[in-house]
Amino acid sequence: MAATEEGRKSFFKKIRGQETDDAEMSFIDHLEALRWHVVRSLLAIMIAAVVFFIFIDWIFDNIIMGPTRNDFISYRVLCSLSHKLHMGDSLCMPPMELNLQVTSVSGTFMSSISIAFVGGIIVALPYVLMEIWKFVKPALKPEELKHTRGVIFWVSMFFFLGASFGYFIMAPFTFNFLANYKIGTAGILLYRPMLSDYLDSLIDITLGAGLAFELPMASWVLSKMGLITPKFLSSYRKYAYVALLVIAAIITPSPDWGSQLIVVIPLIMLYELSILISARVNKAEQKKWEEWQ
Repeated sequence: MAATEEGRKSFFKKIRGQETDDAEMSFIDHLEALRWHVVRSLLAIMIAAVVFFIFIDWIFDNIIMGPTRNDFISYRVLCSLSHKLHMGDSLCMPPMELNLQVTSVSGTFMSSISIAFVGGIIVALPYVLMEIWKFVKPALKPEELKHTRGVIFWVSMFFFLGASFGYFIMAPFTFNFLANYKIGTAGILLYRPMLSDYLDSLIDITLGAGLAFELPMASWVLSKMGLITPKFLSSYRKYAYVALLVIAAIITPSPDWGSQLIVVIPLIMLYELSILISARVNKAEQKKWEEWQ
């Protein structure tokens, strides 16, 4: 039987103090509770993955292959924005032809499984975070709980914002650049990448951007732990900006400043937001320290 929340609260209180036989029994109940949290999380991922697999043809044509199509929404919006800002065609990307190939018998099936599984993880993420929160919550003190309200919403929101940025901005820039990049002048190279390579790149870009957008939440946690301060982040601002500019220069398809700004501005905003969050946390911790003294 799964341990109740009150039972787990009692367990955490015991392990903070002295260990007893009752605490040892509660530890077993605690592992049982963890097992059910994991089972429910995996079940949610599997249900979402099954739905993705059922509609795999539509998802593959419209979502997975979206960044490779010349009529993709990002290409149209960026090109229109470039003209409205009187920047010419600096944000307009050249047409690309990306013909993917599969060289193994099970290639298409395994790719479908990968798409469904990753899609299930992304869609079920808020529920998985909720299960993790239910498990961790009894270990927190009342004053700690006050500062964690809405944590699932914020973590999920930043992740989905980052994943959207990766899919709609970084992926089109990256694939367009790589598909139109030529080496040599004889034209003897046949560019036909593997489907698995394309999927791996799309997944890495999307999930990587989602994790990168968790920077404000990471700043909040590390500031709470006292590992970073706003002064530390501010002092390394110029180095962070240089690193972000290098990343933008690598993934954008052309050397013009317009396309690079589209990528680097959100990353700079995240860094500045992290400084503000760290400053707010640091101020709150100093206030609590002064009240305690």
